[in-house]
Amino acid sequence: MLKAFEGRPAAVSASAPDPVNLPMIRHWCEAMGDTNPAYAGDDAIAPPTMLQAWTMPGLSGAASARTPAYDELFALLDGAGYAAVVATDCEQEYVRPLRPGDRLTFDTVIETVSPRKTTRLGAGYFITTTMRVRAAGELVGTHRFRILKYAPAPAQPAASAQPAASAPLGASAQPAAPVQPASPTRPARPRPVINRDNAPFWEGVAAHKLLIQRCTACGILRFPWLPGCGRCGSPEWGTVEACGSGTVHSYVVVHHPPFPAFDPPYAVALVELAEGVRMISSITGVPYDGVRIGMSVDLEFIRVDGEWELPVFRARSGGPEGAAA
Repeated sequence: MLKAFEGRPAAVSASAPDPVNLPMIRHWCEAMGDTNPAYAGDDAIAPPTMLQAWTMPGLSGAASARTPAYDELFALLDGAGYAAVVATDCEQEYVRPLRPGDRLTFDTVIETVSPRKTTRLGAGYFITTTMRVRAAGELVGTHRFRILKYAPAPAQPAASAQPAASAPLGASAQPAAPVQPASPTRPARPRPVINRDNAPFWEGVAAHKLLIQRCTACGILRFPWLPGCGRCGSPEWGTVEACGSGTVHSYVVVHHPPFPAFDPPYAVALVELAEGVRMISSITGVPYDGVRIGMSVDLEFIRVDGEWELPVFRARSGGPEGAAA
């Protein structure tokens, strides 16, 4: 039954809600810390990775151009208990640069629906869609997007009574991270998608190290982790361990929409590390309304749901920059 959806359109001749424009390009570059001069000035082009952003309908979904086929597929899976969803990966191809004033249209096709798969998140189905984006009828890029529609696996109790495993011979012991237990009535946090491009980062986290990629060709540091350098295009890279010091560059307080694994309101911060790159993280040590732009923070690792760890940042006490008031 699910295979019958393959090849059916998910969107037909849909229009992007806004033309390509400089304000969105500027906000994107500021959020990403991208200072490439090609994205500013009179002859600016849009960062290629913004391709999907121009087609997104917004939080309300009012301008969504989804076809009935897409909604039927989701309703069928929801009704069978596969109501949770997580994005797993995407592939993009850029045919030509987008420039301010370009008005985009797109068509999306349900490319594949996988057989039932079992994952750590739970059993479900991978759905792949392919979007072809055009400007004035000319193909400018493609966007292949894959999600997992799944039934969440039951939370496993943490084996807190088991003794800690011994460190390998010659390895330095790592201090235990503080535990942030899951509430008995609250689902566990979603797990990160770990792949060949970011696995070394999570190996560093397990060793209580925050690793930043460094291009071995041009020397620029980058975060989040990517398979190639955004400046020179080189696929070769090494790592630098962050010193752990940073400041809050920006933050938001999330009130809505609610997410089962978190208790709103809570703060999500964009932290600028001493090395110059920025990362999104939680801030500990202060309530959500105590986070401030410019606040000094220090890296720490917390154990979440008793089984995996995350890098977060603790507000530094003492002094105006570290004050929570």
